[in-house]
Amino acid sequence: MSLLPEKNSRWILLPAWGICLYVLLYIIATYLYPGGSDINKTAAGFSWQHNYWCELMASHAQNGQINAARPVAITALFILGISLSLFWYFASLLFRTRSAGRILVRYAGILSMITMVLLLFAEHDPVINTAGALGMTALIIVSVGLYKKRNYTLAAMGILCILLSALNNYIYHSSWLYYLPVIQKISFAVFLLWFIRVNFYLYRFEQDLLPLTPEP
Repeated sequence: MSLLPEKNSRWILLPAWGICLYVLLYIIATYLYPGGSDINKTAAGFSWQHNYWCELMASHAQNGQINAARPVAITALFILGISLSLFWYFASLLFRTRSAGRILVRYAGILSMITMVLLLFAEHDPVINTAGALGMTALIIVSVGLYKKRNYTLAAMGILCILLSALNNYIYHSSWLYYLPVIQKISFAVFLLWFIRVNFYLYRFEQDLLPLTPEP
């Protein structure tokens, strides 16, 4: 008996729709951002080349003006946090009931999303490092689960996400910081695409592949 209301329940697609809404809101936020970046404090508007995603949530833009994008960006962050928390819950069902894989994916994944929301209140680097470590733990385990399900494409894409995360971390602590905003956005796009593709995989094979029933 499935833990979801019915076979291929559309509830399992909530993470994918939430991610799409997040992307839409963040694009809207870029149009509301007054301007300025680390490269040019007086630049007008949001630069996809020089601004970071987190700058959209700041109270003031880099040019000193009040950031009109903040409410939209914060709303988007909460939507993403809820969506990915649901994603990790559903993804944990790839593993046997009460198995270490299911427990780790569920709790590490959801805790990473809760930690990410602390970006609004706490220092940036500790929050990102903690949320990143928890999220990577869940991502690695899910990638292993997908490999065991013989979905080598999504497993390989999960490995790509891990490598991109390592690249972002390396550049952040190197002298190549100039390139980080662009690499960050490319990485984020790959991550979100992986989440959506895995979500649809889980939706399609919810009854056939996921071991949802308790083991004897």
